[in-house]
Amino acid sequence: MAEVLLFNALRDAIDEEMAHDATVLVMGEDVGQYGGSYKVTKGLYEKYGNLRVLDTPIAENSFTGMAVGAAMTGLKPIIEGMNMGFLLLAFNQIANNAGMLPYTSGGNFTMPMVIRGPGGVGRQLGAEHSQRLEAYFQAVPGLKIVACSTPYNAKGLLKSAIRDPNPVLFFEHVLLYNLKEHIPDEDYCLPLNRAEVVHPGKDVTLLTYSRMRHHVLQALKTLTQEGFNPEVIDLISLKPLDFETIGASIRKTHRVIIVEECMRTGGIGAELIASINERFFDELDAPVVRLSSQDIPTPYNGMLESLTIVQPQQIVTAVKEMMALQV
Repeated sequence: MAEVLLFNALRDAIDEEMAHDATVLVMGEDVGQYGGSYKVTKGLYEKYGNLRVLDTPIAENSFTGMAVGAAMTGLKPIIEGMNMGFLLLAFNQIANNAGMLPYTSGGNFTMPMVIRGPGGVGRQLGAEHSQRLEAYFQAVPGLKIVACSTPYNAKGLLKSAIRDPNPVLFFEHVLLYNLKEHIPDEDYCLPLNRAEVVHPGKDVTLLTYSRMRHHVLQALKTLTQEGFNPEVIDLISLKPLDFETIGASIRKTHRVIIVEECMRTGGIGAELIASINERFFDELDAPVVRLSSQDIPTPYNGMLESLTIVQPQQIVTAVKEMMALQV
């Protein structure tokens, strides 16, 4: 096993799939000779040429539409958004075309395409570069949504996403690209529809994903030292949500806290609360608690920025308050 940075794990996944399948190609702004805005495609242009690693104009709607057409004709495009916020310009192509064509064509077309790139709240990137698009796209039928959080799951999930016949939105957090982890040398894939139990526990279920997984794990250190034993679940699959894993945990702990970087109103946490109450209400010993980002554009100022997102101490406090309600 080698220690690999997350952005290199993603590059290895793309490289291996391009070597394995000649129909896989990459397109986006500066993905070629420059190697991508975060170097995820570095070296692929030299290896595979400009017909399989396409530098595109600054026109997200155009090259996303081109990718939809390529997928319809049997290719497997991987779109890199230089920043995921820019893909709002391609919302029509993703929602009305990629998500719907397999259905509106009566199943005559499949849509094997991956839309990936950096997102989330970085460090003083400003509001337009700190988007969390998972909530924007969650309501769109026909899409799968995945959020990687470690080098190991980034590689395994991206390989599965490339092989999947459906359109997959693959979210990478801009602050996790330099995360290091030992990952297997051999080929492996991970399921796109399964959550991961990161830390088994019995007191309370902590549901999280992406960068917040690491904030939760920071809080976990404090909580375990003080005698608490929460169960930590990384959702990974944001659409569909893995209610088998979530339900099994709730039946054990009977308490849920959701920790997300998404906005509070209409975010992933809002859908989780509604679904948990519908499916597992009788298992709950306390109302579900949601820790989310502030409903404001992310400030550029560093101190204000940190105040808009959930911090580890807030998670510690939420667990203690919930456990204090225990009868």
